Amino acid sequence: MVANITNDISLLRQIREGNEDAFKSLFETYFTPLCRFIYLHLDDKNVAEELAMDIFIYLWENRETFQIQLSLKAYLFQAAKNKCLNELRKKKETVGLDGVEVSTINTSVSTLETEELYRLIQEAVFSLPDKCRNIFLLSRSENLTNQEIARRLNISVKTVEGQITTALKKIKKFLGDQYSYLW
Repeated sequence: MVANITNDISLLRQIREGNEDAFKSLFETYFTPLCRFIYLHLDDKNVAEELAMDIFIYLWENRETFQIQLSLKAYLFQAAKNKCLNELRKKKETVGLDGVEVSTINTSVSTLETEELYRLIQEAVFSLPDKCRNIFLLSRSENLTNQEIARRLNISVKTVEGQITTALKKIKKFLGDQYSYLW
């Protein structure tokens, strides 16, 4: 999991520096999945390929100022969702739009973003030291009170509180500022 994040960061850095091989690697990895995603919602292969290509062109042309909030994969699929919505809005002006399509796209991307965030949180939790992780999981996963955890592990309540505080700080640092609202 860390490798994916590291690869995304490394790939993005190389693309920012104008490395065409890195861009080609990104393109080869994500072009077909993006086309499938767009095609699923628009049912037009040519439009799907054109919109996916637009995403990569935009990324290359704006590589020096490009910012991501999650992973490159999440960014690309969010961009694909936005392209689909824009295309559906255009069609709505001429033929009318069934709201189910937009709802399905929103659900798909929202699910992707949620899965990505869940994966990052899991990764952050499992990067904690054993004792800290164990106490944090007892608190959050098993919903035990600090007193119950202290009794179960035969440690003081202050130790439990300290370990949970440490866990939250480390997780927050791991996730970065864009997720500070979670804690």
